[in-house]
Amino acid sequence: MTVIYFVLLALIAEVLGTVGGFGSSMYFVPIAKYFLDFHTVLGITALFHVVSNLTKIQLFFKGINYSIAVKMGIPAVIFVVIGAFLSTSINSTQFELLIAILLFLVAILFLIYKNYKMPVTNLNQFIGGSGSGFAAGLVGTGGAIRGLFLSGFGLTHETYISTSALIDLGVDVSRSIVYLSHDYIGIENWYLIPILFVVSIIGTYIGKKILEKTSQEMFRKLSLVLIVLIAVSVLVKALITEYISF
Repeated sequence: MTVIYFVLLALIAEVLGTVGGFGSSMYFVPIAKYFLDFHTVLGITALFHVVSNLTKIQLFFKGINYSIAVKMGIPAVIFVVIGAFLSTSINSTQFELLIAILLFLVAILFLIYKNYKMPVTNLNQFIGGSGSGFAAGLVGTGGAIRGLFLSGFGLTHETYISTSALIDLGVDVSRSIVYLSHDYIGIENWYLIPILFVVSIIGTYIGKKILEKTSQEMFRKLSLVLIVLIAVSVLVKALITEYISF
């Protein structure tokens, strides 16, 4: 019965991650932590995301912005490896607190100033790519950071999702290698991988069907609102963790 709950929650996470445009890990990681230890969650999330991103690339292929994908993807891959190695020995709670506060404030500003578009400069793409990659490697999820930048660039939902998925594919393959080399997934949990592969495909397809009935403005608002909610949930969880640790 526990496995059924886990799979259903993973499916919901995948649908929401597709609709929001920044991947399922923002929802899947905190959910999975209730069932598995932190290092196992990191390893399974990375593999889960590889198939999820491949599915998104296939379904939204025509929208890929290769220039943004390269300029954000290269620093993302470099910094995800750094974050993944640090995940073996560093306490990530304070980093989660800082990221949650920044995500909350910037997403709120984008919601208030709805016509503002962030310049698509090399610097902004580097910051968005490296920040999301480092967070993904360290705490298992960096999609909201990347999503915040892509939303700020004013991309269409098709370009947003496909470009984000292509960047994330490089991130997830890179961190998967690091996690697997450190035996993050015990043999007793490998049965979950094929199940989650199927979940990622079904969830992405459902999310695409929902997006087909969603306007561009609604998509932008929805993605930003989801980022705000994610930031609040991460902030609360991190504060509780810090409080309990004392």
